[in-house]
Amino acid sequence: MKTISNFNCKDKKVLVRVDFNVPQNNLLNVTDNTRIVAAKPTIDKILKDGGSVVLLSHLGRPKGKVSDEFSLKHIVSAIEKVVGQKIIFAKDCIGDDAKEKAKNLLPGEILLLENLRFHAEEENGDVDFAKELSSLGDVYVNDAFGTAHRAHASTSVIAQFFPSTKFFGLLMEKELFAIEKVLHKGEKPVTAIIGGSKVSSKITIIENILPAIDNLIIGGGMAFTFIKALGGRIGNSLVEEDKMQLALEILEKAKSHAVNIYLPVDTIIADKFSFDAKSEECDIYQIPEGWMGLDVGPKSNAIFHDVLLNSKTILWNGPAGVFEMLNFARGTIALGKAIEAVTKQGAFSLVGGGDSVAFVKQFGYDKKVSYVSTGGGAMLESLEGLELPGVAAINN
Repeated sequence: MKTISNFNCKDKKVLVRVDFNVPQNNLLNVTDNTRIVAAKPTIDKILKDGGSVVLLSHLGRPKGKVSDEFSLKHIVSAIEKVVGQKIIFAKDCIGDDAKEKAKNLLPGEILLLENLRFHAEEENGDVDFAKELSSLGDVYVNDAFGTAHRAHASTSVIAQFFPSTKFFGLLMEKELFAIEKVLHKGEKPVTAIIGGSKVSSKITIIENILPAIDNLIIGGGMAFTFIKALGGRIGNSLVEEDKMQLALEILEKAKSHAVNIYLPVDTIIADKFSFDAKSEECDIYQIPEGWMGLDVGPKSNAIFHDVLLNSKTILWNGPAGVFEMLNFARGTIALGKAIEAVTKQGAFSLVGGGDSVAFVKQFGYDKKVSYVSTGGGAMLESLEGLELPGVAAINN
């Protein structure tokens, strides 16, 4: 793997594509600096070598227009707190100000360029725009896993201007290693937990990972499509009627790969989708009309717990229930506890996907698993077996 760890950055100006698309409050203060912290090891490595850093990032969706709301100037102080030094800020990512500040950048200094997406050319993958960005540095490093699935100017097109000096950052290296470990090098038994609301959004992932795994736990709303396809009564539970045949085909494919499928056997049902709904336990195949399943039940939790405790490698993508409502979060919490326990025993656990990541952060499991992916869409496309443009640009 072509990583920055194998390159001495002394006296080099290093363009680092980071993902500083961070959440902010109404005052535009950063509310979660996880992505900034994740980029720090790469920045530190370059500075320690005696190089300088030019940071490139987008923020929000300004759609090719300059907007104060999406200016990276509002996150400068948050970056300074993490890296522990002053940040020089350029009021554009191309043009005279950016060129002048990049030219005068000294070893040990950090320059942050203004939002790339203030230029429509960024998302259009414009070659001339990428070339102009490339003129600001000697080395290109992609450390933005969260945007690696986008063929944008700064994430893939720019790499062609650095034929021998393009590298993955240390965060990208971690992300790619984690996925490789699950899909190709995981110690067996390998267990995947796939949850969330829809089968349709997870079909390609399931099909791609079947050859690599031993156990597949299916939870969340998507489980009801499988249950109904198998003849169960699911009341008013979420279902994709047009995907029931596909669900049966997935079960058959799993058999052909000798993968054990674990569907919930019981569920916590509610009379409405609400915090104050009446709820009770129920056989998942016998949900009464007017009721809907919003979480897995205790029998399912026990089965999943046993499977996980006998696993050596775990991929978790998607919650078991509607964890946003605490009375329907027990199943997802049970998964978190089981994964925490087996991780302590030495198993490798990877958590990825928006809802799963939100859960582990909210309930404090992000420090109790082996790795939490920083890239939602990029992680999902990697699991689907797709080569990400930002990865291909460095490898090719």
